[in-house]
Amino acid sequence: MENVLALRGDLPADGRPNNDFPFASDLVTAIKRESDLNILGACYPDVHPEADNCVVDVQHLKEKVDAGVSQLITQLFFENGHYYNFLERCELAGIKVPIQAGIMSVINERQIAKMATMGGVGLPPKFLKMMHHYQDNKIAMRDAGIAYAVDQIVDLLSEGVDGIHLYTMDNPVVTQRICSAIKTLI
Repeated sequence: MENVLALRGDLPADGRPNNDFPFASDLVTAIKRESDLNILGACYPDVHPEADNCVVDVQHLKEKVDAGVSQLITQLFFENGHYYNFLERCELAGIKVPIQAGIMSVINERQIAKMATMGGVGLPPKFLKMMHHYQDNKIAMRDAGIAYAVDQIVDLLSEGVDGIHLYTMDNPVVTQRICSAIKTLI
């Protein structure tokens, strides 16, 4: 079976060029109609930036799953409690597909601030303190970011997470160091 990750994608600053798939659920429906692909979708533990609130967000996510998504991958998050609360909301809504946790290691403050703003991702005080402390030392920032990500992953694995998706931004050093740190846990 072949897999596809169906994402609506970020809207261009000047608006949507055409209105073929206003929502990811529309794209999933079209893919299901034309193929037997295994469809993965995205979700937001910190609530989709375009959603009115977490209840509406999970309702739309349920529509996407009902349209044919068989597995979900979260947007990056930096507070595992948000992920666990999100899982509870999904369970209450009847969403029963595996939900992989999206983890990203911080390698520079500007990059993460931009991604957090675009994706509506909350930055917890512990994380902000770390970024501020190491902002002038690239190597220390990278190492602290890897340690923070590994700490998140250890907690998630101990709680029985459905999987981990690493957002490493094509950085092989980060990928290798995280994988090396958790290899005995999986």
